[in-house]
Amino acid sequence: MEYLLFIAYLVLFAWLVTRVKFFNTTGLSHPQLVIIFLLKVMAGIFYGWIGLYYGGLAQMQDTWGFHAESISEYNLLYSNPGEYFTNLFRDPYGGHYGGFFSGTDSYWNDLKGNILIKFFSLFNIFSFGNYYVNVIFYSFITLFGAFAIYRVMNDAFPGKKTTILLATFLVPSFLYWTSGLHKEGLIFSGISFIVYATYFGTKEKKWGWKRITGLVIGLLLLLVLRNFILIIILPAIVAWIAAQRWPKKALAIFAGVYIAGAILFFTARYISPGLDFPQAVVNKQQAFIQLKGGNSSIPIEELEPNAISFLKNTPQAINLSTIRPYPSDVKHILSLAAAIEINVLLLLFVIFIIWHHRENRSWPFLYFCIFFCFSVLLAIGFSVNNLGAIVRYRSIIMPLLVVPMLASLNWEKLGRFFQYNINNKRNLNNSA
Repeated sequence: MEYLLFIAYLVLFAWLVTRVKFFNTTGLSHPQLVIIFLLKVMAGIFYGWIGLYYGGLAQMQDTWGFHAESISEYNLLYSNPGEYFTNLFRDPYGGHYGGFFSGTDSYWNDLKGNILIKFFSLFNIFSFGNYYVNVIFYSFITLFGAFAIYRVMNDAFPGKKTTILLATFLVPSFLYWTSGLHKEGLIFSGISFIVYATYFGTKEKKWGWKRITGLVIGLLLLLVLRNFILIIILPAIVAWIAAQRWPKKALAIFAGVYIAGAILFFTARYISPGLDFPQAVVNKQQAFIQLKGGNSSIPIEELEPNAISFLKNTPQAINLSTIRPYPSDVKHILSLAAAIEINVLLLLFVIFIIWHHRENRSWPFLYFCIFFCFSVLLAIGFSVNNLGAIVRYRSIIMPLLVVPMLASLNWEKLGRFFQYNINNKRNLNNSA
């Protein structure tokens, strides 16, 4: 019966993908839409399978833990509906909803998991508690975020449809981590809704209710699921909107906003003790260091809540979030895949530096991608010492980094370079 239920929902949602206007306006054919949807479902199933059979080795038990708790919430809906609809808003620590940046014993720290569990419990009403049917629902919902970014990139880089399609949907870590039943798919969707609304709102100078609604939903998703990204994206959005108004001063605007943001980061605690951002990062790092059982955790130099310590630890943070895992860090299939991926992307970045188009681009949008993504990578590098968590956390910004890079790469010039070297090698062999 479970197999029939899975097949029925898979067919239904594959058909729905071809009927949704937001998907159809991407310019992709119905078979392409269905293939992308099925790829996400397959990645989500593989994610669940890894979590079930290799969860201990790869430290991926969370997805099944969320599922088990969502079953309990689903049962609570029928046994005690009053509790079901109110327990999300109760602070069990008596902190009066304080500790916004706390990593332990905090309503806000627990909220991201509780929201996810509540969300999955709604899936269970229709799936009867079947994990893999829930994957279908989740894949369909998070597809809106993926196609939002695709539509933005397709507009920002016209004539690069195939490159953008492949770079948006087929970066392995992005496909894997945002398709599984975890927070990443919804967090990426939140970022995507914000980017989509801001890009087309500022370009067309028109903010309808749909875009404003998407913007609000995106901000709320970040608020409840990963609040530090909300803090990071706000200055990036402010700088982007200002740079759209004065495009010739775009880089200066971003630099000014981020210098002001850095100063505020270290001085806001003198305005209010609750705004001690450096201490919040230090606490987050300590929470990761103290986690037990993480077989991909590595020793790091610990932060102190002052500017000098952050500056001193910046190289370590960049190394952790942009280069690791090394080949020597490989311990299982997921870390092997992550090591291969990051090295391929670094190679592509070097190629991009050498062979890229110099044509005019939407610089305010590109600066947004660069400044926002670099800020996220720094935040990850400063606070996380677990390589598995680092790979998962950074997966959500992959399209914002990879798509502009590959879409701006001069593939024709690169092809001529390789052809030239192949012909030279052939001529040398013939003359020998």
